[in-house]
Amino acid sequence: MDPVELCCAPLTAGVLDEHDAEELAGLFKVLADPARLRLLSLVAAGADGEACACDLVEPVGKSQPTVSHHLSMLVDAGLLTREKRGRWAWYRVVPERLAALRGALDPAAALTR
Repeated sequence: MDPVELCCAPLTAGVLDEHDAEELAGLFKVLADPARLRLLSLVAAGADGEACACDLVEPVGKSQPTVSHHLSMLVDAGLLTREKRGRWAWYRVVPERLAALRGALDPAAALTR
């Protein structure tokens, strides 16, 4: 999955082909977990739009390995980026990826294409 671009036109613009449907379904599958949604929102709300992994374990109430697993899934889906600083990983939301996903769900976007 490309880290920035999303494959698809808005859902209301026409019928999705199989590839586009699979890619969108994969993104929705990643976002369908409450812990991952919470992590995404915690990172987005962080100071300067980023958060250290060390600060994400307690708010989510999961173990550090579980939080790391969920963060890796969000990175693999292109929704977050990860930067290693010393012994900690810092995460940042990829705004273009969220905008593209939002655009796939926005009926108004189909009218502007």
